Amino acid sequence: MDLSTTLTITAAFVGLTAFAAWRGARPPNLIKGPRMIPWRMVMVVSAAMILYLLVHLAALAGLYHDRY
Repeated sequence: MDLSTTLTITAAFVGLTAFAAWRGARPPNLIKGPRMIPWRMVMVVSAAMILYLLVHLAALAGLYHDRY
């Protein structure tokens, strides 16, 4: 994957993480019923993907050093 694609996907996951954090922090509405999307889990998974993509960006930048 090239640099522009990785940056685009990283930005999309940052947006998804922020949106899921906002939705997960809202108090539950008992009149509407239970939430059908687990927003906190979506936030954690997308944050993990951001970390993975940051490591990929570091590798693209040449910061990978093979010590063996």
